[in-house]
Amino acid sequence: MKQLQQQLIESEMIDLSIGIEPGSPSEPWTPEIEYRDHKQVAQRLAEKMHEIGIDEVSADDFPGGIGLAEETITAIIHTGTHMDAPWHYGPESEGDPSKTIDEIPADWCRGSAVVLDFTWKKPRTEITADEIDAQLEEIGHELSPGEIVLIETGADELWGSEDYLTEFPGMSTEATKHLVGQGIKVIGIDAYGFDKPFIEMGRRFAETGDNSELWPAHLAGREMEYCQIEKMANLDELPRRTDIPLVAMPIKVEDASAGWTRPVAFVEE
Repeated sequence: MKQLQQQLIESEMIDLSIGIEPGSPSEPWTPEIEYRDHKQVAQRLAEKMHEIGIDEVSADDFPGGIGLAEETITAIIHTGTHMDAPWHYGPESEGDPSKTIDEIPADWCRGSAVVLDFTWKKPRTEITADEIDAQLEEIGHELSPGEIVLIETGADELWGSEDYLTEFPGMSTEATKHLVGQGIKVIGIDAYGFDKPFIEMGRRFAETGDNSELWPAHLAGREMEYCQIEKMANLDELPRRTDIPLVAMPIKVEDASAGWTRPVAFVEE
C-alpha cells in the first residue's frame, strides 16, 4: 500500500475531461449557469438562518459583508464529460434490471487503460470489430478483463465549435460487443457521443427506414452490460498506449442514467 501511495504521489496527473460551459456551441442542449457573488450569498445565507429560527444573523454580519459564492447549474446529466450507466441504454441489461449510475461498482471505474488510435478514421463512419483488433495488434496488446479501453478520435480538438457535434467516427454494435465480450466494463471516447453523430444516424434512418441505425452502440448495452465515458479529452497527451493507471469515478445521482466524471490518468514523471 505504501508503495502504491508513493507511486501516486510521484506520478503526473493528466486530466482527460472537458468542463461544463454555458452557451457552448458544442452542446445540443446548452447548460445554463446562474452565478451568485459573495454579497448575494451572504443575503441568502442570512435568510436561511432566519428560516431555521435564528433571526439575529444578517448579511452585514459576515466578515467584510460578504459570504460565499455559489452557482446553480441547469443542465442534462449528459453535459460535459460523463459516464453513461446501463440504465441509459434501456430498462434491462443481460435480462436483469439495468444498473443506474449510483449502482455502478467503484471497481469498474479504476484500472489500467488501453488507448486505441482512430484519429485516422473518417468522420461519420463506424468503428468495426476488425478495426479494434487491428489497433490492438498494432500496439501488441491483448486485452484483459477489467481494463478500460479508450477510443481516441481527436474530436476533442473541435470542442467549442459546432463541428464537435458532427465530425467524428462512432462505435458500431459489433465493436462494442467485441470489447465487452472480453471483459471490458468501461469504454471511453474523446468525441461528443459513443455512436456516430446524430446527423448521420438520422440520414441513414431517413434513407432506409431501418431503426437499427439509431444509437446502435448504445443499445448494445441492453444485451451486454457496460458503461461508456463520453466527451473525454487529451488522450494525445498520454505518453504510452497501454498500462495507464486511470481513475474515472462518476458522481452518484440517485436512479440516474449518467454521472459527471473527471477521468484522471497517472503517469510516471
